[in-house]
Amino acid sequence: MIGRIPVLDVQPSVDCGRRPAKAVPGETFEVSATVFREGAEAVGANVVLRDPDGRGGPWTPMRELAPGTDRWGAEVTPDREGRWTFAVEAWGDPVATWRRHARIKVPAGVDPELTLAEGAALLRQAASGVPKSEGKGAVAAAAETLLDASLPPGARLAVALDPEVTAVLDRFPLRALLTCSRPMPLLVERERALFGSWYEMFPRSEGALLRPGAPPVSGTLRTAAKRLPALARMGFDVVYLPPVHPIGTAFRKGAGGALRARPGDVGSPWAIGSAEGGHDAIHPDLGTTEDFAAFVQAAAAEGMEVALDFALQCSPDHPWVKTHPEWFSRRADGSIAFAENPPKKYQDIYPISFEQDFRGLVTETLRLLRFWMGHGVRIFRVDNPHTKPVVFWEKVIADINRTDPDVIFLAEAFTRPAMMHTLARIGFQQSYTYFTWRTSKTELTEYLTELSGAAAAYMRPNFFVNTPDILHAYLQHGGRPAFEVRAVLAATLSPTWGVYAGYELCENEPAEQGSEEYAHSEKYELRPRDWEAADAAGRSITPLITTLNALRRRHPALRRLRDLHFHRTDNEHILAYSKRTRTPEADCVLTVVNLDPYRTHEATVSLDMEQLKGIGLSPGQESGSEPLPVVDELTGATYYWGRDNYVRLEPGREGALASSAHILALRPS
Repeated sequence: MIGRIPVLDVQPSVDCGRRPAKAVPGETFEVSATVFREGAEAVGANVVLRDPDGRGGPWTPMRELAPGTDRWGAEVTPDREGRWTFAVEAWGDPVATWRRHARIKVPAGVDPELTLAEGAALLRQAASGVPKSEGKGAVAAAAETLLDASLPPGARLAVALDPEVTAVLDRFPLRALLTCSRPMPLLVERERALFGSWYEMFPRSEGALLRPGAPPVSGTLRTAAKRLPALARMGFDVVYLPPVHPIGTAFRKGAGGALRARPGDVGSPWAIGSAEGGHDAIHPDLGTTEDFAAFVQAAAAEGMEVALDFALQCSPDHPWVKTHPEWFSRRADGSIAFAENPPKKYQDIYPISFEQDFRGLVTETLRLLRFWMGHGVRIFRVDNPHTKPVVFWEKVIADINRTDPDVIFLAEAFTRPAMMHTLARIGFQQSYTYFTWRTSKTELTEYLTELSGAAAAYMRPNFFVNTPDILHAYLQHGGRPAFEVRAVLAATLSPTWGVYAGYELCENEPAEQGSEEYAHSEKYELRPRDWEAADAAGRSITPLITTLNALRRRHPALRRLRDLHFHRTDNEHILAYSKRTRTPEADCVLTVVNLDPYRTHEATVSLDMEQLKGIGLSPGQESGSEPLPVVDELTGATYYWGRDNYVRLEPGREGALASSAHILALRPS
C-alpha cells in the first residue's frame, strides 16, 4: 500500500533497505523522501529516529529541499553505537492549508467570518495536542481571538499568524491522514570505523641489521615497538602490520621480486606458512605470540590500535596444503594452481578455492580472526577480499560483529567499482579507494563528490597516499612538494588516511621506469631506516604530517566525510573545498591546494556562500559583503576573505610546512 500521503524513495537506503546505512556516534546525515498528496492541500513530514532500545527521540521536522520538487529532508544525528532505525512520517497539514487560503481570502473580503471560524476550529483542535509548557495557551488564545467579532478580520488573522503561534505549531502540528514509511535500518559503529590516521610498518625492518658479507638480521616485534612513540608523536592512532606469520621457502621470491631467492633473502610476508606454522603463528624471527601481545600493549600505551593484515592465501609450505588439500584448485597436470595476474606469476602463493568446503573455510577463518582478537587485535586489513566470494565475507563479518561489534574490517580491494561498493554494503567498515590515481582537479572533484554523496551511507574511504605496492608516478617525479600535496589532500578530504613507512622521507625511487613498484621493495627485503638522521638533515616531512594529524583532531569538520563541498577556482591546477559541521560543534575548514608540484600558480577562489551557512557567520559574512577572518593553520597567518579571494601558491618554498596549500579555519565574528 502506498498510503494516503505517499512517502517514496526514503534515503539513505542500502539495497532497498535490506542492509543498514552506516554512521558513527555524533555523525550528522540527511534523511530525505518524496512526499506529496492529491490536490493543493499542504503536507508536512518528519523523521523518527529510534535508538537500539527502540526508543524514539524528539522527531525531526523535515523541509522541502527545493520548492516544487516534493523532495523533503532533515538532518539527524545518532548519539551512540548500536542498531538504530529511522522512518519518515507524512501528513496532511490542515492548519497550513488554512493559513495559505486565509492570507488571500481575508484581505480580499472573501467570506472572512467563515474563514476565521474555520481557522478557530482548527486551532482549537491543534491546541489539544500541545503541552501546557510548550505554548498551548498561545494557540488556544489565538483560536478565541479569531472569533472575537469586536476586532477587524485582519487584526484577528494577524494574531493567528503571529510568529510565536507559528513556532508552536511547527513543533506540534495538527496531523491528518498520517502515513509512515517502513523503518529503515541504521548501523552506528564506533568512531574509528570512520576516523583514523594509519601508519603501515614492517616490523622486520625496524632494528634490522644489514652488514656487508654477513647474513641480514631481522628486526623483531620488540625492536619495532621502539618506533611506536615516534608514530604517536606524529599523531597516528592506528599502526598497521603486514602479515607477521612464518614465510614459506618453496618458490620464495628474492630481492626485488626475483624468481629465485638467494641465501639470506627473507621472502614476502604474504607467502604465509612454513614448517613453523600458518596463520595462527608468529614468524620465529619476529618473536612469539607473547611478543606480539607486548607490541599491542605498547601501542595501546601510546594511544594507538594495531591493525593486522589478514591474507587468506598460503605458501606451498603452509600446513593446510597437507591437511586440507580440498581448499586448493588443481591444474590439468595435477599440480596446485598458484596465484597469477597475467603476465605476473606468484609461484610462492597458493590462492584458496571455495568450491569444495565453503563451510569449513568459514569456520577456520572465524577461528583465526578470533585467535588474533584474543591477542588484542580489533582491526583487520583484509588482503584482496575481491578475489573471494562476497557471500563468504558477509557471513564472516556478520558472525564476528554479532558478538564483537567494535571489530573493524578494511577491504584492500583496488578493483572494479561494483565489487568495491558491494564489499562495503555487505559489512566491510572501510575501503581502499582509487585516490592514489586521482591527481587532477577534475578527477578529484568527481571522485570525492561520489564518495561523499550517496555512497557515504555505506562506504567509508581510507586514503592511503602510498602502499608497498603503489608508488604513483606523481610521487616519483614531483619531489617533496608532491609528497606534501598528497598528504594535505588525503588528510583533509578523507576522515581516514594512511601512509606507508618511508613516505615521510619522500622515498620515490621506482623499481624501473613506468613501474609503480618501489626499488628495493620492502615486500622482499629488510629496509632499516635511520629516522633520526633524516629528521636532523631536514629530509623528512614529519613536521607536516604531525601538524595535519593535530588539525584532524582539533577540527570536527575534518573527522567527517559527508559535508564536503568544492568551490570554484579559475585555475585548473588550484583545488578548493570546504568541510563543515554545525551544531553543537560549529566548525568549518577551507582547504586550497596547488596540485602542480613543479610551478607556482595563482587563482581567484570564489566561495559558494550558501555552503558556509549554519556555522555562526553574520548576515554580512554569509552574503560576502563583510570580511570573514580565516586563519591558515599551516602558518598561523590571518586573512580576511569575502566571496572572491586571490591566492598564490608556490610549491617547495624554503621553510614552509606545505607552501602548496592553505588550510584555513573560518573564524566567524
